[in-house]
Amino acid sequence: MSGFALHSQLEADTSLVRDLDICRCLLMEDSRFPWLILVPRIADLRELHEVSEEQRKPLFDEIAAASRALQDATGAHKINVAALGNQVPQLHIHVIARNTDDAAWPQPVWGSGAAEPYGDAARQALATSLSEALG
Repeated sequence: MSGFALHSQLEADTSLVRDLDICRCLLMEDSRFPWLILVPRIADLRELHEVSEEQRKPLFDEIAAASRALQDATGAHKINVAALGNQVPQLHIHVIARNTDDAAWPQPVWGSGAAEPYGDAARQALATSLSEALG
């Protein structure tokens, strides 16, 4: 995907799970909320409505696949999907596993305190499980 570059903030806050057909799939570095970020590997893309008609269905299929993989891996009560972009202008889609006993429930995860990083083994185990599920 020519000209694609991952925004530096996304690079700093995540680790790679795998590249899908349309998106780069990333794991957010906050163990309180299992959280994927899908970034369409399309140069200069900022808004969801800017995704071409031919790329929309594959993009939404990848969002659904990431949602299912995260649901299966975590047994989450709810999967939240959002595309905000107030702090990072590059289009990215949040896919977040939520549970009624998580640190922010029922409020949004944003602004819920400092992130709690994964340990290396836990990060690798979850990323591998999700990568295989997205295979």
